[in-house]
Amino acid sequence: MTSQLPFLRERVALVTGGGSGIGRACAIALAEAGADVHVVDIAEEPAVSVAARVGGRAHVVDLADPASIERLPAAVDILVNSAGLQHVAPIPEFPAERFTLIQQVMVTAPFLLLRHVLPHMYAGGWGRVVNISSAHGLRASAYKSAYVAAKHGLEGLSKVAAVEGAPYGVTSNCICPGYVRTPLVEAQIEQQAAAHGIDPADVLSRVLLTRSAVKRLIEPEEVAAAAVWLCGPNTGYLTGTSLPLDGGWTAT
Repeated sequence: MTSQLPFLRERVALVTGGGSGIGRACAIALAEAGADVHVVDIAEEPAVSVAARVGGRAHVVDLADPASIERLPAAVDILVNSAGLQHVAPIPEFPAERFTLIQQVMVTAPFLLLRHVLPHMYAGGWGRVVNISSAHGLRASAYKSAYVAAKHGLEGLSKVAAVEGAPYGVTSNCICPGYVRTPLVEAQIEQQAAAHGIDPADVLSRVLLTRSAVKRLIEPEEVAAAAVWLCGPNTGYLTGTSLPLDGGWTAT
């Protein structure tokens, strides 16, 4: 989205969920834009692999553990909250512990990370917070109570960070993709089939893409391009927003 690469030279980025999917694509794209990238993931091998590819540093962290977040670097100019997990089940059958875990990883951890890195951003007079939300941060779907609740929570947290960060040159925005071609989406095919009582082969056409005008999955690299653009030289006035990359889902 910009030809002024590497415009993020001397900036430090921290990407959660950086070992796979959208997080991996964001780590690679930010490094290509010149940033020094910290790759955070619960799985060691993917984190190390991506960090080696981008010349960054890997941090194997369980974001459900608040103490582990305190051990992450605080001198960060760009924070990308991308880590997430999913569970598909009707509310009466939804495991309470799974609901709690999803909130911990997808709402509480971004809050703790903001609290951890914002003092550095404020002191430097510049910062970019990119929250990987979802069309489910703006709309609801059946059988995804924890995920939808968490993404709505992340949307609200992002707006508060935008309002508080504005006097310090810090922006905070959400990217709201539709269904992305990631392991997280691929892993829920069987769950969706069971919840809806249909064949797994029909999940994409009959469930995932029914509300999207563009009938394909979005690629992680497309989401990453938007994340890098939000960190670019022409977006300092863009804050507190939710950028839909949903193939027209929320237009209907």
